[in-house]
Amino acid sequence: MTEVTTHQAEEDARNEDILIYLNGQIVPKAQATVSVYDSGFMLGDGVWEGLRLYDGKWAFLDEHMDRLFEAAKAVDLDIGLDRKGVISALLETQNANGMTTDAHARLMVTRGTKVRPFQHPSLSQTGPTFVIIMEHSKPKIPRPITLSTVPHLRGLPMTQDPKLNSHSKLNCILACIAAQKAGADEALMLDLHGFVNTTNACNFFIVKKGAVWTSTGDYCMNGITRQKVIDLCRANDIPVFERNFSLVDTYSADEAFLTGTFGAQTPVSSIDGRTIGTGELGPMTMRLRELYKELVDRS
Repeated sequence: MTEVTTHQAEEDARNEDILIYLNGQIVPKAQATVSVYDSGFMLGDGVWEGLRLYDGKWAFLDEHMDRLFEAAKAVDLDIGLDRKGVISALLETQNANGMTTDAHARLMVTRGTKVRPFQHPSLSQTGPTFVIIMEHSKPKIPRPITLSTVPHLRGLPMTQDPKLNSHSKLNCILACIAAQKAGADEALMLDLHGFVNTTNACNFFIVKKGAVWTSTGDYCMNGITRQKVIDLCRANDIPVFERNFSLVDTYSADEAFLTGTFGAQTPVSSIDGRTIGTGELGPMTMRLRELYKELVDRS
């Protein structure tokens, strides 16, 4: 089976010539470099945000800015720009690249360059480092995703809060590697109580008897698309539950799908070798895709 990821996109030759925002300047891709002493490279000390451009508009821009600034405050990181300044940098990068739709932006902020290669934040005396990578990016996920449950857990917030879009993603990367070793595309991760939580890259939903289920949200990523799906269900009289549920509940689901800024709603065909529903895009997932597209169009 061909390997598939939730962030798979069509090849686009224009991405070879993209311009990147780097600390207040727009530079060619080949010149967009940071120091080996940068705290993000050295320690994963930073936060990031991903946005999608649809028909000239950055979808749910306010929510993404809220999440970015909340994350920066949580890790005591000064972005160096206010909200208006970050949006201005985003639009400047968009205009420099002439992008109007089907683009993805990744905003990355680190504590900056260190004077010595050690952990203490006070050693980051030149910063922050602020980068915007913007690519022509149209999702191309040729089939539903397969998942495998892994031993890597979504943990307690006092260790590393999974709600943070932190540069420190090793736990999720190891989960993804474990799933691929098991022959799946991505990992299904449990919380520390053994309940189904999220995947290594996206939020996770199941459909049972016309109702939509997702985790309580206590240990999962603070997904903007996740919340939009929950809101759409409530606004359209679709029963939706944020609850604890087990793998037994999951295996018997009628449908399963993932949510994320990049792929919106991505169907899941199998989990741990068990086919979910028909193994294809289900009617509820299709309906939520349509409702989400309408929401994006009018936002």
